[in-house]
Amino acid sequence: MSMARLSKGILIGAVVAATISAGPVGATTGTLTTSTLIGRATFDEAFHIKRTGADGWDVKVKATPALDIAVQRIVFQPEGQSGWHSHPGPVFISVVEGTMTFYESDDRGCVKIVRHAGEGYIDVGDHAHIARNETSDPATNVVTYLAPPGAALRIDEPKPDNCPF
Repeated sequence: MSMARLSKGILIGAVVAATISAGPVGATTGTLTTSTLIGRATFDEAFHIKRTGADGWDVKVKATPALDIAVQRIVFQPEGQSGWHSHPGPVFISVVEGTMTFYESDDRGCVKIVRHAGEGYIDVGDHAHIARNETSDPATNVVTYLAPPGAALRIDEPKPDNCPF
């Protein structure tokens, strides 16, 4: 797929409010965070990309009938957290500064998943989770969302029973 074709529709949405939904009753909200939507583009045709490198590296991407890709920068102050939420599709989180801790609603033990600057975390989007900065220094994430065209990127969720926060 050519670069010109991939660039089609770049930055069609720039309203951060479009990434937040009203959510269910009992939803939790984030605190001490600042989010900036860098860009959102709609790839308005079905596609299936398969790329295999000579070194055995393999990647596949398939979207039907279309796909939105959005990128957001989120800064978490010390003790900042996202609130419990889910997503309509997979999310790739790059911790670019500081340390982040993630918890999953489907993990009965509420075990922390810690990622440091330079590490990533993949959220498949099919259940609630929370991102927390449990350190005394700010942390920054660059987040890439894959979502149905026009869908809210975040769905607020109620606090699950497995975690105390």
